[in-house]
Amino acid sequence: MAVSPAGVPPRIVTAPPHLGLGTQEGFREAANRMIDGAPPGTEALTIDLGETRTVDTVGLRVLTLIRRRAAHRRIAIRLVRVSATIQTLLAFTKLDGLFEIDAATAPDSS
Repeated sequence: MAVSPAGVPPRIVTAPPHLGLGTQEGFREAANRMIDGAPPGTEALTIDLGETRTVDTVGLRVLTLIRRRAAHRRIAIRLVRVSATIQTLLAFTKLDGLFEIDAATAPDSS
């Protein structure tokens, strides 16, 4: 198990295959529980987008709301296993600068 420099285990939330209308509530609640339950010293919440194939405007909004909540606790949001399509969407909407995006773990295709 990976451990952050402060000795705090990583916090990971897996996004659904479609992140948006119909899935946003459960995903947001899961992420908020991880943020609110984060012990002192937690540096980041990791969102695994490896299974996510589509993100709509509601999904983008949820990501920004999660990021805002985390920022109040000084917790960064790290997106991992982000497909090229979703990376392009984040760049096009200028949201890519709000998140740490781990391109090294991105799938080759979406």
